[in-house]
Amino acid sequence: MQRCYLVCYDIHSPARWRRVYRIMKGYGEPWQLSVFFCVLKDIDKVRLRSDLEKVMNLKEDQLLIVRLEMDEEHSREATVVIGQALPELESGTVVI
Repeated sequence: MQRCYLVCYDIHSPARWRRVYRIMKGYGEPWQLSVFFCVLKDIDKVRLRSDLEKVMNLKEDQLLIVRLEMDEEHSREATVVIGQALPELESGTVVI
């Protein structure tokens, strides 16, 4: 089964950023400079993660893989963070 994902990344080294960008072009379409829309089978998602983890510095870089869902709760639960963790949301914060 194929699912839609939004993949966003923050890579601190220009050389690593270029490698990540080249890998991402093989999996999806760029929507912004560091944001890709991907339609992936489960095995493709595993391969994508593996390919990216090989070139990223997990102490400096961050990559988000967000499965697009109909509601926020399911989207948050389906989000994969590689590297630095997401900041905690403050109570009452609205994400748009």
